[in-house]
Amino acid sequence: MAFAKLDDRARAWELLDMINPVNHGSSPHSIEIYKVEPYVMAADVYAVSPHIGRGGWTWYTGSSGWMYRLIVESLLGLKLEGDKLSITPCLPEAWNQFKLTYRYKQTTYHITVTQKQGVRTYAEVFVAGIKQDMPRISMVEDGQEHVVEVVIGADLLA
Repeated sequence: MAFAKLDDRARAWELLDMINPVNHGSSPHSIEIYKVEPYVMAADVYAVSPHIGRGGWTWYTGSSGWMYRLIVESLLGLKLEGDKLSITPCLPEAWNQFKLTYRYKQTTYHITVTQKQGVRTYAEVFVAGIKQDMPRISMVEDGQEHVVEVVIGADLLA
């Protein structure tokens, strides 16, 4: 989360790869080392012999909640404050785009985030094709579906 806040995209995603339990279960060899469920966040991954790489304290921890916040808030950049959803992603340089469906009460938002190459100091947000003044969305509870586009990139300044 700290590296994402510093906008150190490469390091933030590198660390996510390190702690992501899916990556500890990607081969029979890694499963034999990890020894816990590769779909559950472990509170510990041991670093002392003879258990180096073994996971521990699964299902008993709040680490899965922190993992969710890391991915959704810090890396994908979605933060709901009251009825305002800000979108300030910290994406890997190689990502051009991601899409997600966000549910606010009974209302569905289809969000597409496109990342242009270059310095990432500017973002434009469009709701139903209408440009918003700030990189956030005023959420409404109308039971409808809304289309949101977010474009990040230096070329927007030109």
